[in-house]
Amino acid sequence: MNAIIQRLGRRLRLGVVGGGPGSFIGPVHRTAARRDARFEVVAGVLSSDPERSRAAGQAIGLAADRAYGDWRELLAVERVRDDGIDAVAVMTPNAGHYPVADAALDAGFDVICDKPLTTTLADALKLVDKVRSSGLVFCLTHNYSAYPMVRQARAMVKAGELGEIRQVQLEYIQGHLARRVEDEATGPGWRFDAELGGGSLVLGDIGTHAHHLGAFVTGLDVVQVMADVGSNLPGRRVDDYAALLLRFANGARGSMWVTNAAAGAEHGLAFRAFGDQGGLEWHQEQPNHLLHRRLGDFPRLMTRRLDGLMGAEAEHASRVGIGHPEGYQEAFATLYADAADAIAARLTGQPCDPLALDFPTALDGAKGIKLIDAALESRRTGTWADCRLEV
Repeated sequence: MNAIIQRLGRRLRLGVVGGGPGSFIGPVHRTAARRDARFEVVAGVLSSDPERSRAAGQAIGLAADRAYGDWRELLAVERVRDDGIDAVAVMTPNAGHYPVADAALDAGFDVICDKPLTTTLADALKLVDKVRSSGLVFCLTHNYSAYPMVRQARAMVKAGELGEIRQVQLEYIQGHLARRVEDEATGPGWRFDAELGGGSLVLGDIGTHAHHLGAFVTGLDVVQVMADVGSNLPGRRVDDYAALLLRFANGARGSMWVTNAAAGAEHGLAFRAFGDQGGLEWHQEQPNHLLHRRLGDFPRLMTRRLDGLMGAEAEHASRVGIGHPEGYQEAFATLYADAADAIAARLTGQPCDPLALDFPTALDGAKGIKLIDAALESRRTGTWADCRLEV
């Protein structure tokens, strides 16, 4: 049964901003929104060029009058339509996240936004405040937190199965910038422009993902960071490498290694978390497996399934039974499904399933921006930098 149709008598109506021709993340968002039939994409702005935007909108099936040339037009028109959108999904280059999300909240729309939240901490904190004061739903698509075995790991940490967390190791190792893409005829893309991408390419692009994954699983905030951030390629002017030493709020220590420039690497996102009673290890390239190490015992390999052996949190994020892999697109869709449940609950004044409220929020995004600022401060000073966020 479709919980949204049961509550509202229809699917939620979604407007998308960004993710047009040539975008990797746009089709991912639109597919995720439709995966569980909780949303229908009915309006959009798919390019900063008005004519290209209208053409691209109609090419993905939008009605001509809802394929808009500008996101301001979309918000103004949709808020007064009888069949107007319920929520806005933002997948522009990073610098567009704040102005579009901020205006969407002002217009009364719930928001689903790609990471990083913003390009500055000041803007991130403004969004946190606005979300709190408005009561609207804000989901940030750190989609790796929606993998079933990641949610299983989080539940095990919460239940105390590892004991007190002592060490956390995070890594995200990619190779697509191991060659000088900036010298190629097609150009390097907007991420090489600090005005569009933010202060650090690697930290904004994948460092925030790794940071959030660690925080989500352990429930711990990073309070101090010592960082080596820069480029591995001679002459490159953007960061493609970062190695961070981390200190957590409970006294645990850790590290984070992220790079886009490891030749031959594919994706390489992983975490290891160790407490005083055991540890957990997960690799996104084998997403249906979770390794549980126990003090004084043999390790065990846990596999994703729907037979009662996993916790409720992991089963909530699973769709098919044992032996059928689930991965990136399904995890992304879980965030959309959870956001839809929260939006429908808000619209109807009914309680939301607590299991649907584990999606990342604006506050999680602000913590990621604070991490970037602290890492860059540490690079400048050569010392530990404070990563605590005052909100």
